Amino acid sequence: MFSDRVDAGRRLADLLVERGVDADVVLAIPRGGLPVGRAVADALGVPLDVVAARKLGAPGNAELAIGAVAADGTVWLNDPLVAELGIEEPYVEDAVEHERGVAEEKLERYRAGRPPLDLQGARVVVVDDGVATGATTIACLRQVRAAGATRVVLAVPVGPPDTVARLEQEADEVVCVATPSQFGAVGRFYDSFAQVSDEEAMTYLDPA
Repeated sequence: MFSDRVDAGRRLADLLVERGVDADVVLAIPRGGLPVGRAVADALGVPLDVVAARKLGAPGNAELAIGAVAADGTVWLNDPLVAELGIEEPYVEDAVEHERGVAEEKLERYRAGRPPLDLQGARVVVVDDGVATGATTIACLRQVRAAGATRVVLAVPVGPPDTVARLEQEADEVVCVATPSQFGAVGRFYDSFAQVSDEEAMTYLDPA
């Protein structure tokens, strides 16, 4: 569906412009969201910054998300799953503390000493290269809202319909190029979906 993340970003930007989405800031979710976010920020004529969250993995299965935590400590938990798995509070608290620290370190590294953009009263577009479960995306959206944004739009090239519907409850608007019912994984919809290194991702950010 998309040749690479830059192509996806351009097509996503075209859809945002077509829908008349106005923004003051674009925030990309590292790392894969930065090539997409650069194209969107350029099309909308606004600065690009980052917003980060980390998945909270289940005990013994780090890939199974029981929730996520943003760099500012904003937490989203999949409470039914936590209850179903019988996960106790101390495990969740330890996971939140550890992953919040990792997310915070990532933001500091990416910003390289630059202060974060002021989101108070801002119209913000949050961008990633796609969504699957939406766990980290929810934590990011809640962090942006907590920072004082007046309008929060999530923009992604692709995501499954059920996840997009859930994210519509978190954002003021969700703009998604494609919502295929047969999903599987984000990478299935890209010809090239190579991992983006931190060094490459940082080149997409605005210079100090």
